[in-house]
Amino acid sequence: MCEIKCVIMDWAGTAVDYGCFAPLNAFIKVFKEERGIDITTGQARAPMGLLKIDHIRAILQMPEVNASFENRYGRAWNEQDVQKMYLRFEKHLFDSLTDFTGPIPYVIDTLQQLRNNGIKIGSTTGYTQAMMDVVQPGAAAKGYTVDKLVTPDHLPAGRPAPYMIYQNMIGLAIPSVEQVVKVGDTIADIKEGVNAKVWSIGVILGSNEMGLTEAETNALSPEQLQIRMEEVRTRMYNAGAAYVLDSIRELPACIEQINQQLKNKQP
Repeated sequence: MCEIKCVIMDWAGTAVDYGCFAPLNAFIKVFKEERGIDITTGQARAPMGLLKIDHIRAILQMPEVNASFENRYGRAWNEQDVQKMYLRFEKHLFDSLTDFTGPIPYVIDTLQQLRNNGIKIGSTTGYTQAMMDVVQPGAAAKGYTVDKLVTPDHLPAGRPAPYMIYQNMIGLAIPSVEQVVKVGDTIADIKEGVNAKVWSIGVILGSNEMGLTEAETNALSPEQLQIRMEEVRTRMYNAGAAYVLDSIRELPACIEQINQQLKNKQP
């Protein structure tokens, strides 16, 4: 019977780093300190999930940021600017990365439940291997591990391209895209899953798309929380998500639902 055999998790904002703050802070700092340009948290978050150098390019391509750059320097930005900014970004990120490796609530228990059912846990990320050399052991020390990690820096492209998902499937010996669920907290995550033709699932609480710390989330009134969550849900469904979950805790039940769909499809 065809059923889900593999869950591929994103890292920051999905598995660790509630609210995805480590890269956010580094992007804001590098635009201010390297180029003297103030960017908003919304601008910094919008391309989240991309390979980090692609993320810098994506911010620079935003009309308001592009105009700020041209007004300040009297010229268009170029690839040399991108490379300089990326070097500074790496410095800022590595300075703080170890502080953002704590697992998001319920992730460890939920994935253990899935493992008990024979499901393998893979992972993709917008971080490079060098960045994950900090994040992965930091998360492991706090109890979060995966069966496979794939980073984008040795593949033809990062998200939203599907290559990291396919590399996970090879490494974990998963024969069909129908047996794979991709779980993430960004629009780039959703599109990565869609492009790989796997089940693409978004998670709202703890996500980059929500953009709140755990304390800020808990401080919202039920009405405010619902409004914020519905905005995120809409964006994720518009990006092509098959399902959008409030919390990672809903993942096992969602997989049961997918397995039922797969069972009903079979002749």
